[in-house]
Amino acid sequence: MNGTSTLPSKEMEAFDGGSVAACVILSISFLVGTPGNILVIWTILQHVKKRSHTVMLILHLAIADLLVLITLPLWIFSFIHSWLFGEAVCKAMVYIVNSCMYASVFLITLMSMERFIAVRHPFACVSWKKRNLLNKVLLPLWISAFLLSIPVIPTQILDDEEQCLSRNYTSVSQEVVCLLLETLLGFVIPFSIMVICYSCLWSRITQMTFKSKQNPMVLIISIVVLFALCWIPHHVGNILSLVALIIENSSSYSDLMQSLESARENMAFATGALVFISSTVNPILYVFAARTFRSSLWESGMLKLFRHISSSATGEGTKELSFVSKRHSSQCEPSACSTDPKVFVDIDIGENAFS
Repeated sequence: MNGTSTLPSKEMEAFDGGSVAACVILSISFLVGTPGNILVIWTILQHVKKRSHTVMLILHLAIADLLVLITLPLWIFSFIHSWLFGEAVCKAMVYIVNSCMYASVFLITLMSMERFIAVRHPFACVSWKKRNLLNKVLLPLWISAFLLSIPVIPTQILDDEEQCLSRNYTSVSQEVVCLLLETLLGFVIPFSIMVICYSCLWSRITQMTFKSKQNPMVLIISIVVLFALCWIPHHVGNILSLVALIIENSSSYSDLMQSLESARENMAFATGALVFISSTVNPILYVFAARTFRSSLWESGMLKLFRHISSSATGEGTKELSFVSKRHSSQCEPSACSTDPKVFVDIDIGENAFS
């Protein structure tokens, strides 16, 4: 992603152990993640007719992951030989990966916010569903991801070893801005929103008594945790690069700067592999979650999982709306309590708001 430094020449002179490890990891990611995400997309589009917000977000997340994974054959070939596809294709591949990185983190953040609203503010979620706001949000989300990735187009270049692993910035300030933009908008701010959402929901999660209603929430939290684990090393590398840029003109910190650059170079293969692994793990999570719904066919279990997520979302909305209605009734006098059938109509709407 952010190849502000090139890999050491010794590593690229021959197909050494690091290259072998990278090719093995990327090959496994492609062989597992590509069919897995295709299965998720096919299952939702063909068999899940009533899709909750969560299932729709899972669908778009699978699309983003698939777009990343289909670039892997080119990366694997380049590690074995060299980048033979020209600088234009290099820029395009990095642009796709970077755009899908933004799209993935935005989708997971939106998924977390949707869970928070559905559980804590069900009436607002009913209004969101009735106005079909999710579809209106998804298009700007993807547009934002593509726009935020534009800086990689002029900066991504082929390095001296003819590998698509470096970026060339016109100034230090440009590099700092690009690194800050990627780290803040691509990780720090979205992940902070996720932490706030689930911290606010923690007491409600622990109070859930029906295991079937916990499963969708646990699945989403697992997606968030794995995404964070896969992307934290990449953004740690960004931070190391930022610190090195800040102190590079200070002679007293020259040794520290060299150490930071060396650490960044040594992390290049690992962080790059984790980026692609993050696009592979979600279908594996769905498979494990679908074990309790397993029937004669493996995909049937995943189909039942996605249907269960939609029905569980319906249950959470009904439970929360009923809770609000009962709380309202208990706070008013018997003579003052409304018997307006509209109250029951609202609750009935809530039962179908998340399906």
